[in-house]
Amino acid sequence: MSMRRAKGFTLIEVLVSMAVFAVMTILAYMSLGQTLSNADMLTERMDRLQAIQRTMRYLSNDLTAASPRPVRDELGQGYSPAVMVSAANDFALAVTHGGWTNPAGLPRSTQQRSVYLLEDGKLFRVYYNVLDSTYSNNAISTEILDGVERLEFRLMQDNGQETNQWPPLGAQGPSAETMRPRAVEIILTLEGEGEIRRIIEVAS
Repeated sequence: MSMRRAKGFTLIEVLVSMAVFAVMTILAYMSLGQTLSNADMLTERMDRLQAIQRTMRYLSNDLTAASPRPVRDELGQGYSPAVMVSAANDFALAVTHGGWTNPAGLPRSTQQRSVYLLEDGKLFRVYYNVLDSTYSNNAISTEILDGVERLEFRLMQDNGQETNQWPPLGAQGPSAETMRPRAVEIILTLEGEGEIRRIIEVAS
């Protein structure tokens, strides 16, 4: 009775199999790396879009709820208008607005003074816990968007004319301090995004 010799893999077959497995492993890692890279890019893009939407929502809500309430300056020697937009200022917008919710029932106003500052391509929203702030009141500043090239406003007066300054040129006295525009066009220019425009109506 003859015995059959068991056949195994030759060295060449083993080497070929290992080479094929190595190539497939490299391709799998490359595919996984590309997938993770695409996922990171998608996450960054979504975060960017959410930041832009949040910024436009802040601006829209604050201007829509603009209040005719001027605020006393930090030295207590005069008042700043309820709405301020001017290229001469070191801020893009200052506005007194309602809608500051107070779920904890704290002893404070439901109106808020918000100031938007543009510094080194970053947009900050600054507010105080009191309307008539002094030097002893600490401002709360939050960076809400980066990569900002410009933030502009076009404001419509009661006579239908538009201006990029508020109060409008020629407005004087106490009435200028409480004036509000009828509508505002927000023009936000971003790096790599171009211009984003939104027109909102100011509540009467």
